[in-house]
Amino acid sequence: MEESALWLDGGAGPTLLVIPALFDEGNRLRRQTVEVMRRLAASGITCVLPDLPGLNESTTPLADLDVDLWRKAMASLALQTGARRVLALRGGALVSPDGLAGWHYAPATGASVLRQMVRARIIAGREAGREEKHDALLAKGRIEGLDLAGYALGGAMIAQLERAEAPQDDISIISQDMVGGSALWLRAEASESREQADALAAIVAVGLSMVGVA
Repeated sequence: MEESALWLDGGAGPTLLVIPALFDEGNRLRRQTVEVMRRLAASGITCVLPDLPGLNESTTPLADLDVDLWRKAMASLALQTGARRVLALRGGALVSPDGLAGWHYAPATGASVLRQMVRARIIAGREAGREEKHDALLAKGRIEGLDLAGYALGGAMIAQLERAEAPQDDISIISQDMVGGSALWLRAEASESREQADALAAIVAVGLSMVGVA
């Protein structure tokens, strides 16, 4: 798969693979993610932010993809770019490559990502006079796939998201408390916070320097 990526060159320093949050959270956090990357690039860290296959500008059909394929795509990109560490945001942690050390910012389980999307569909259906049940939707989705929040997810994606968890080896968790302020992904519109971007970038930059990568 050939997908586009935002590349911010930090010069002679290390390369960091930045994996975005998934689906609508990715849209709401896009500006904040880029602000963090700009700060890291200014510290000499090259940052690569890919479009996950099937999302954003990708022409790959989302319905043909699943969590395993996303993780393989991220592992391939890390190898191609020489990324030595990863920063994954929210649900993006689910597709963080195995064996690549780094940071997961407020990681979400696949079940929680899926639950939010199913809830949004149920609410929208109720407003349209259609009554749907969570368990029935998932049972159907595992076989036929589902359209959730405008995303056409295949059966394999639904089934894998239900049980998907982020890799833990050599990963440091960055909680929202460590960054400060309120969670930007909970806001209705895309937003950014200079203070949170400063804090998140500082945690990663200091971490890279402590392990001798920066």
